[in-house]
Amino acid sequence: MPKYPFLSSDWVAAAKKIREDSDMGGTPISLPVRMNQIITEVPFGDGRVEAHMDTSSGGLELDLGHLEAPDLTVTLDYETAKAILVEGNPQAGMQAFLAGRIKVDGDMAKLMALQSLTPDESATAVAEKIRDITD
Repeated sequence: MPKYPFLSSDWVAAAKKIREDSDMGGTPISLPVRMNQIITEVPFGDGRVEAHMDTSSGGLELDLGHLEAPDLTVTLDYETAKAILVEGNPQAGMQAFLAGRIKVDGDMAKLMALQSLTPDESATAVAEKIRDITD
């Protein structure tokens, strides 16, 4: 299976395909959150990636670019984003936040509520496949 650098255009395309091809018929996400992300210190391109996450439809939409009128915007470095989003390591996020390496603008309560959600089996399977394609 080919591997791609996290957040590269090839990685984003492959991750989207995995989500589209997977049976995501699990439990809908009951917490509507529209979150923009700014990832800094990216080791390619101009060193910055703008992305977003949107659960307002009950599913999980992740893509490049920013949403209009987000609930919050999170700025974090590439290694921390990879640890949280690919490796599924919430401790990395908490440690980075406490160290001041994560900046949150907007509704902090929604971010905290997101961290309390438990992924279902289909989401866990998709996360594992995305880990497998990540270099």
